[in-house]
Amino acid sequence: MKYLKIIFLFICITGFSQTKVGTVNVDYIVSKMPELETVKKQVEEYSTKLDTDLQKKVQDYQAKVEAYKAGEATFTETQKQEKQQEILTAENDIAKFQQNGNKLISINRGDKMRPLYNKIGVALDKVAKAEGYTQILTTDNSLVYFDETYDVTLLVLKELGITVTEE
Repeated sequence: MKYLKIIFLFICITGFSQTKVGTVNVDYIVSKMPELETVKKQVEEYSTKLDTDLQKKVQDYQAKVEAYKAGEATFTETQKQEKQQEILTAENDIAKFQQNGNKLISINRGDKMRPLYNKIGVALDKVAKAEGYTQILTTDNSLVYFDETYDVTLLVLKELGITVTEE
């Protein structure tokens, strides 16, 4: 009798605790956001600025090498060592700048994209609560199957005020 009550309780709990799971394609939503063009432009401008800074460093390095070659015959041994050290320091600066360039661009892109993802998160939260979803999963390579009737991508786009034509 005791086991029958436990089984009955378990059935009642599982019957009342139905979950509604939805999926969302965040990359698709981001691609449709008008703010994305501004972000792309800002990241491109930042990348161009880094390229300009790198070119300045290379020109400075080349000027130091040329100055060393032009005055090498007249330099004392101490002056030669100082000039060689300056050239070596400039080479190292260029190498470090090149290594860090992609990281800096990636960090900048992340900083610029964060407000877009925050905006999607707020809209997604509203949609999930309004539609009664208990879970929303992102559609990425790790998701093998989902019922498209639970995809809330278009609802989130609508919440953001973005209209989409059928593709």
